[in-house]
Amino acid sequence: MSYRLFVLAGLVLGSAAGATIAADSDPKAVARADTVMTALGGEKAWAATRYLRFDWAVERGGKTVVKRSHTWDKYTGAYRLEGTTKDGKPYTVVMNLNTKDGKAVLGGKPLEGEALKKQLESAYGAWVNDSYWLIMPYKMRDPGVVLALDGEEKSAEGEWDKVRLSFESVGLTPKDRYWAYVNRKTGLVDRWDFVLQDEKGPASTFSWKGWKKYGGVMLADDRVSPKDGTRIYFPLIDVPASIPEATFTTP
Repeated sequence: MSYRLFVLAGLVLGSAAGATIAADSDPKAVARADTVMTALGGEKAWAATRYLRFDWAVERGGKTVVKRSHTWDKYTGAYRLEGTTKDGKPYTVVMNLNTKDGKAVLGGKPLEGEALKKQLESAYGAWVNDSYWLIMPYKMRDPGVVLALDGEEKSAEGEWDKVRLSFESVGLTPKDRYWAYVNRKTGLVDRWDFVLQDEKGPASTFSWKGWKKYGGVMLADDRVSPKDGTRIYFPLIDVPASIPEATFTTP
């Protein structure tokens, strides 16, 4: 799975249509990114969405093989992650994504020292990865993202502009490349292709399905690979108006 460090405005807010654009970006591609943001609900609606709660899961062969639960305060960077290790041990992490300080419990036992540090680093990586699978369309105009138009796709089902995303030395894997297929009719992303920095290709492809409105913003809850049927999906998405403070302080 890909890992991408968000360049968040103010470290905790989502990208904005007025964000600084990389000098190498194609103005036509930037305009398509603006179309996407409008279709998603707009810059103001995304900025007003403070809390994001979602479960990220991977399904292969009809079986869910990974599931993680995220709760995120975009305004403060407060964050909670819950999941299970490969050997079946439950873990919980509470931390601040800006400072990377926090606490963790693994198998019912609090972690300390190097074990805590590793767990916090792992949780941060999980947030980077899982959140990008959910909200990449909101991040197309982040600082450091280089946008280009890379052709079009046409079929009996519609027409799409291919917007390529590359990165100016930002993120955990800055040599990744993504292609967002922007539906010319709806303005939404219906598919993405990607080649990660340690890969030579061909690109991996996932369709984006299940666009729905949550509060004032649009999110899609399903990603499907046409190659082997692998699903990256979100069994829970919520944008609550408030979150109990203990969620971010008590693992």
